Amino acid sequence: MYAIFAHGGKQYQAKKGQTIRLEKINLNIGQEYNISNILLIVKKNNIKIGNPNIDNSTITSKIIQHGKYKKITITKFKRRKHYKKKQGHRQNYTDIKIININI
Repeated sequence: MYAIFAHGGKQYQAKKGQTIRLEKINLNIGQEYNISNILLIVKKNNIKIGNPNIDNSTITSKIIQHGKYKKITITKFKRRKHYKKKQGHRQNYTDIKIININI
């Protein structure tokens, strides 16, 4: 059994017991987080498709940790113009563990 849900403008596939890395969620470590934006649920041969979301179904998960991705550098450069700009960015993330998929 698995479900596909939307979070932060992206779609993720979730199975029970799986760890997923999402964009930052402002909750403390150890708290439960319910996802209600479920687009599809597959249970053996039974497929449930939402329009756009499935009503009365949630994914229960637990916050494991917060962190930041590896730094990426953005460089802007124009030759012969004495222009060079360098900037860095580290995106925040949250790891969650899927506890249960409720239909």
